[in-house]
Amino acid sequence: MIEMQLGGLGFDPKNMSPIVLLRDMEDRNFLPIWIGMFEAAAIAMELQEFKPPRPMTHDLITKLIELFGGKVVKVAINDILDNTFYAFVEILSNSGTSLKVDARPSDAIAIAVRTGSPVFVSESVMAKAKMVNAEKDEEEAQKFREFIDNIKPDDFSKYFDER
Repeated sequence: MIEMQLGGLGFDPKNMSPIVLLRDMEDRNFLPIWIGMFEAAAIAMELQEFKPPRPMTHDLITKLIELFGGKVVKVAINDILDNTFYAFVEILSNSGTSLKVDARPSDAIAIAVRTGSPVFVSESVMAKAKMVNAEKDEEEAQKFREFIDNIKPDDFSKYFDER
């Protein structure tokens, strides 16, 4: 699993569908997930620290978990089938039992935002659906080329002199 951060919310310019964008910790890989309008609003309201007069569904869920003595450990986007993402919310119960509850990615992310829980994405999902930050990749490639261009045989002598 790869830990990700919420990179932001936006709209697909083609069809104006909401998108949640996850990014890895190095800003190299991004995962766009198309979500519903209500889920986007739920995530946005929490990010903007807007508290509605009555609890929304994700607020209710997190409150129930807390009242039953549980804690959200993490959320994970763990699969993609036919362009549909799958996720789970992992909860540690008050008895120490770990529970994985199936969820839509948008709901899992809305819960993670409310609980401050980390978001993970499986390697297989990243391999199928990620977008690469070409600028960051080129920057890393340039650093590697400079390293290769400047390396001297003497740089390896310490590894061979000890024999």
